[in-house]
Amino acid sequence: MTPYDPLLARTRTIHRPMGPVAYDCVKLIVIRSGSAILFSEFGERPVRPGDVVLLGANVLCRSEPEGHVTVTTIYADTDFLLDQLFWQHADVLRDRLDAQGFADTIYTEPAQILHLGEDRSGMLMPWLDELVALSVDGAYRERFHRMQALWHAVIDQVAPFIRITPYRTSPHQRARVRPALPRDRRFTPLRAEARQVRDALHSDIARGWELSELAGMVHLSTKQLSRVFVDAYGKTPLTYLTMLRVEEMARLLRETDLTIEQAGRRVGWRSRNRASAAFHECVGITPSRYRAMRSTSGGVPTNGTSVPT
Repeated sequence: MTPYDPLLARTRTIHRPMGPVAYDCVKLIVIRSGSAILFSEFGERPVRPGDVVLLGANVLCRSEPEGHVTVTTIYADTDFLLDQLFWQHADVLRDRLDAQGFADTIYTEPAQILHLGEDRSGMLMPWLDELVALSVDGAYRERFHRMQALWHAVIDQVAPFIRITPYRTSPHQRARVRPALPRDRRFTPLRAEARQVRDALHSDIARGWELSELAGMVHLSTKQLSRVFVDAYGKTPLTYLTMLRVEEMARLLRETDLTIEQAGRRVGWRSRNRASAAFHECVGITPSRYRAMRSTSGGVPTNGTSVPT
């Protein structure tokens, strides 16, 4: 995916386990044929034709095909979606910057499985096929209006099934426990302090980072840093670090013979219990079950850089 295409689609058939991986865009995954077991913040759930999976940005998800599963995945830039949300609710929002806070208060489930049924999901297939064809051709700019029309046709059928939260939660509260939409491409510039802290976390995920240490690095108070980082990436620095650690721990469990405790220590957790709890919260299963599934399914591909499921 290039950084310049706010919307694209891909169809693929998966025969082997994938992930867990997280991406910085919203994904809408339509199950076309076959079936799979998904593992994410909703736990362990089966999916089959008639189901659509909605994943927020920076949400880990792993798939375990039952034989095979064919999916079409739409990748949507978060600012692209926020812009549409603003215009949809322009009667109650003051400006585009209000759209992010509004989204945080009503879309508090970052991972959902939507049961459209095979008849309704079947309506999507011609639109999805055309959207995929235009995406592969790299024709977003030239066919902008047609791709918009196809996206709106798809989301018009899916939106009634998306669960929203009737009660309101502040973005800061939500950011401490669940991933939210990232702010890499928002309507105002991303602050340099947020990027600097993010780069530091990526450079050494096993380090015992303290919020005060990170704040001192960029000459902000801990409160200011938390606010700046949440505005930039949708979660506090230490919650963001947890996601990075879980992703690397999963790779170690796939590719090495390290014990769960050793893998947890390698990514920065001092106890097996802490590592297991964080892994289960982000991936939906325990590390031991994750490893057992790898050994019974013939291994998990290590390439997480291709277009995901």
